[in-house]
Amino acid sequence: MSTLYPRLLGPGKLGRHETKNRVWMTSHATLLVKDHLFTDAHVDYYVERAKGGAAVITMEAMAVHESTQPYPGKAFAFDPRMIGEFRKIAAAVHNHGTLILAQAWHRGRQTNSVTSRVPVWAPSAIPCSVYREMPKVMEAEDIEQIIHGYRLTARHAVEGDLDGIELGAASHGYLLNQFLSPATNHRSDEYGGSLENRMRIVMRIIDAAREEVGPDAIVGLRLNSDDGMQGGLGPVEWAEIAKHLAATGKLDYISCSQGTYLNRMMIYPTSPEEHGFQMAATRQVKASIDLPVVGVGRITTPDEAEAILRAGDCDFVGMTRALIADAFWVRKAEQGHADKIRPCVGANWCMESIFAHAPIACIHNPSVGREKTLSEEQVTPTLKPRNIAVVGAGPAGLRAALTAARRGHKVSLIERSSELGGQVAWMGRVHSARELADTVGWLIAQLRDTDVEIYRESEATVELLTEAGYDAVIVATGATHLKHGWSPLQPARWDGPDMAGTAQPWVYSCGDVLGVAQPLREGKGRRVVVVDTLGARQGVLTAEYLARAGWQVQFVTQLGQPAPNLAASRDWGKAYGSLRRMGVAFTTDHDLAGIDAHSVRFLDVYTKESLEITDVDALVLVNGAAAQNRLFHELRSTRKDLESHLIGDALAPRRINDAIFEAELVARKI
Repeated sequence: MSTLYPRLLGPGKLGRHETKNRVWMTSHATLLVKDHLFTDAHVDYYVERAKGGAAVITMEAMAVHESTQPYPGKAFAFDPRMIGEFRKIAAAVHNHGTLILAQAWHRGRQTNSVTSRVPVWAPSAIPCSVYREMPKVMEAEDIEQIIHGYRLTARHAVEGDLDGIELGAASHGYLLNQFLSPATNHRSDEYGGSLENRMRIVMRIIDAAREEVGPDAIVGLRLNSDDGMQGGLGPVEWAEIAKHLAATGKLDYISCSQGTYLNRMMIYPTSPEEHGFQMAATRQVKASIDLPVVGVGRITTPDEAEAILRAGDCDFVGMTRALIADAFWVRKAEQGHADKIRPCVGANWCMESIFAHAPIACIHNPSVGREKTLSEEQVTPTLKPRNIAVVGAGPAGLRAALTAARRGHKVSLIERSSELGGQVAWMGRVHSARELADTVGWLIAQLRDTDVEIYRESEATVELLTEAGYDAVIVATGATHLKHGWSPLQPARWDGPDMAGTAQPWVYSCGDVLGVAQPLREGKGRRVVVVDTLGARQGVLTAEYLARAGWQVQFVTQLGQPAPNLAASRDWGKAYGSLRRMGVAFTTDHDLAGIDAHSVRFLDVYTKESLEITDVDALVLVNGAAAQNRLFHELRSTRKDLESHLIGDALAPRRINDAIFEAELVARKI
């Protein structure tokens, strides 16, 4: 047992099973499933976390009925073919002393019928605020089918050698949550009205699951501790429900979470969010029952987890994103190397990848979903050490330098500025993105344990690289923010002359603002217009930075809503609401048409009506970026004998995860 984290790393008890520590990987989607079954990539994903030390893993939510298919390929727990898949996963995970559970689940109204081609089922005909599809009111035979689906999942779990089953969907606003809450259950039959009636389907599912698995297997329940919505269930009501369910004597634990699709930032909040924010409500549930309780809520470090356990808020610390970011989180804590844990920065790239119907990924862990080939434990040492120059110390350059050094190469990291981290470092200056800087902060910290030579304020040229005798060069010189003034609605002008007026001293790019390369000149009224043509995070970060600095911000975009890309990370509403509370004003559907003397003209995208904003002290243009690839092409043309690679924004300006992923691939093959 660790003397640093005695409660976290000490053993736990679940029914008739003992756990090796108190770290629990909670259920989450991976999109690694094919044909409604698990795949080898899925096995690798769970095995990596078991190998890394997680005591318990609840696999991703599996449908108990065909009416809940949010996307193609969703795992079907009721399919008997799943038994063989369970056995394969169980055997691999059990080799590392980890318990593994199936999670039976149904979304209820919180989905649509696009994939399933059958109606959405719910206790009452109330549409979800996100999907807005009218559900079919479940009849008695539908309820029986759902209960049977849970029964089949429990049966398949024990026949598949799993350690038990977690009964899902009583949290996050899913089907059982919908039955339990008076906000979404307006029934007048035996499944509606009184608390006893609203709990009836859950009670019957608990009975069915325990009957199927017997006394030895684990049966747990995932439920909310706070719905966080008007008319929903709060901590007091959930604690009362937990007491009734635990009194059945048929559960071995309760796992708590929060939120519904009305407020998804309670489920998987982006940065910034108070770490452990759910503990106050979880504590009320724990006080009402005599069962182990799993607690979650932006718990990212061993110190945080130990403190929560020591306070008695819960018995197990549940994590998803922290163990996505670093599969070896537990092992590093055990070894006293918490400083080497790759932190979850709350970017929600894991959610964005799922939103795009792509396999799960992490903004700065390139191995996620690709554990077989990119595990950090399988960095193959080079048989022929080489002298490598990495030019540019943004996320791509830092990652390439770290992996190349770990493989045994001699690495020089050359950065033209005095600061490491590139654009990510200065994005981290904005309050809401301050944890984002940890993506490069972690890389910089890990480089201190290598022999990488870092040269700051150094300009890499073909002549310098030639004279130094490098065997290979990785060019990660990033990109420069544009301020030509044109939006994607004007593609013919994109590479042409800049819009007239952009060269004026009161006109800036977002890089000028966030990079503090050109501080904004003070105006009489401190009135700034931010024109965002991208719809991503750069625009809202620029607006936030200026609003917090005391500027009066007008945010204008040619898009139908500000920053629509943030819908994928689920925090569009959070970001938009935060900016509105700061006084930021928004104008949508307007394209920049002209820049005059401290005034800006726009055209309505649809009506072509003109809009002029006058008395502007500063104009900030978010127009994208241009790849800085000149050095690479000079090397290609003058030093064809020198192996050269182009990665990250220098290849094409995109996202942080793209830069880090490309860097990892290049560094592993060079």
